[in-house]
Amino acid sequence: MNQQDASIPAVMVFSGVDPSGGAGLIADVEALASMGCHVAPLVTALTVQNTSDVFRYEPVDSMLLIEQARTVLEDIPIKAFKIGMLADTGTVEVLHTLLSDYPEIPLVYDPVLRAGGGGELSDSGVVDAISSLLLPQTTVLTPNSEEARQLAPQADTLDACAQELLSSGCEYVLITGTHEQTAQVENSLYGNFRRLDTWTWQRLPDSFHGSGCTLAAAITGLLAQGLEPFTAINEAQEYTWETLQNAYRIGMGQLIPNRMFWARDNQDGSD
Repeated sequence: MNQQDASIPAVMVFSGVDPSGGAGLIADVEALASMGCHVAPLVTALTVQNTSDVFRYEPVDSMLLIEQARTVLEDIPIKAFKIGMLADTGTVEVLHTLLSDYPEIPLVYDPVLRAGGGGELSDSGVVDAISSLLLPQTTVLTPNSEEARQLAPQADTLDACAQELLSSGCEYVLITGTHEQTAQVENSLYGNFRRLDTWTWQRLPDSFHGSGCTLAAAITGLLAQGLEPFTAINEAQEYTWETLQNAYRIGMGQLIPNRMFWARDNQDGSD
């Protein structure tokens, strides 16, 4: 009888499909593969986008989505969940119901609300549904500064945003600072209603398509590997920084993080 290989943790991902291959589900798969994980991919939405912007999206039927997820969960022991683009409230509601059955499995949520080019990626009622239904189930929330302000509109500082999001039930909140007008990028981690740490990174001159997906997926993969959250968040940032330093331009818009840089670095021309 075949034995399950427990050394390869499985991660279930709920995200949109980006046909340019730069962000969304494709980015998640590449980052999670880099973390040594098997990916169970669930499509939440189809999009019309490229490396410059998103132009249209179409949510996948939420009942079909959950039927797919439950079928896989009956077969494969999932070690972590990762959520990206959620285009409508129906998807948020069915995911909340599903995740309620698996409270012991860590959840990393990257609240993708807009594309890098500024295009909207969710309906107007999604933010309220996210705040009331998904944030209480989230182990690590990874908003950029703009997303943090959108999820916590009453807060007047990013620290206050983090406190409001923690009050919603998140265990950890990592706010990334790529959208801020600062000399360096500052990523701040919050938990237990205080700031736990801040990491400072050199601000690169370019903009990137799928950097947030990359970071959140890497955190998820490391949690699935058994790392505790602080270590996973630290190591995932190191990995993401390398993907940005090795980014490449394949279209006319943003650069693509090179999530497989490690494979190319190891090529020495030998058999």
